[in-house]
Amino acid sequence: MSVLLRAIATLLVLVSSQAYAAGDAAAGQSKSAICAACHSVDGNSAVPNWPKLAGQHEQYLLRQLQLIKSGARPVPEMMAITPGLSDQDLMDLSAYFASQTINGGVADESKVPLGERIYRAGNADSGVPACMACHGPAGEGNPLAGYPALAGQHAVYTAKMLKGFRAGENWGEDDASSAVMNGSAAELTDEEIDAVSSYLQGLYFNAE
Repeated sequence: MSVLLRAIATLLVLVSSQAYAAGDAAAGQSKSAICAACHSVDGNSAVPNWPKLAGQHEQYLLRQLQLIKSGARPVPEMMAITPGLSDQDLMDLSAYFASQTINGGVADESKVPLGERIYRAGNADSGVPACMACHGPAGEGNPLAGYPALAGQHAVYTAKMLKGFRAGENWGEDDASSAVMNGSAAELTDEEIDAVSSYLQGLYFNAE
């Protein structure tokens, strides 16, 4: 199946699931203690190697939890946690963290010019596409298409993910978004990854 067809299939699944995959944020808060050690009580993780979950799109969070639980997205730190979570638990946790507000970060000013250029225009010479085409001008993402919000995310985590995608890491044939990122990140240099990750850390948006 081509990347385009996988993307279309994923989009159809995401759109059709909007009607029934809504969790209970209050219930999710009561279940979130298991997540707090790494992601903090409100989803604003203190350790930059672990992602901030606060304010991320509910459907995206749910999809990632499902991928992690199934083993399609290997996250060693989560392997002992997700097997004990029900489908409803995953929905409730996703709703809770999506309802929280992300704490914006600070960009390294020396990296902003290159980072902003890569984010907004890509690199035509090497074939790197503009990040904002999928993730939005303010890094707000696109929940219907399954593209996550990136603004305010830890630069260390974003860089780690980009390098993984560049190396060909993805989450299986049923996850089109990671396959799209394999192509998008393929020609990024270390310098470009470092710059755009720092730029995004300081690119704050208010989802409200």
